[in-house]
Amino acid sequence: MREGIEGADVVMCLRLQRERMSRFYIPSLEEYSRHYGVSERLLRQHAPDAVVLHPGPMNRGVEIDSDVADGARSLVTLQVGSGLAVRMAILVTLAATKGTVEGGAV
Repeated sequence: MREGIEGADVVMCLRLQRERMSRFYIPSLEEYSRHYGVSERLLRQHAPDAVVLHPGPMNRGVEIDSDVADGARSLVTLQVGSGLAVRMAILVTLAATKGTVEGGAV
């Protein structure tokens, strides 16, 4: 993790989807957080100028600490808010172009 984010401009967290896990794919949430969680300390040491993204919803304290999620470097709220608009624009574009692609439907 440290090597992977070294000097990064953007750190993108991914959500651990615990509700879809029928088995334990990780030893514990604490261990996952210790190895892969994004904390302010980790960012300060390895990506001090990075902004942080997360698709939401967040498992605070697991993949991202609250101080990072709510901090000045976080773009999570903007990202989540823009996500709906982007998905709607894609759907409108697909609906408007249906049947215009060679071979029929999109």
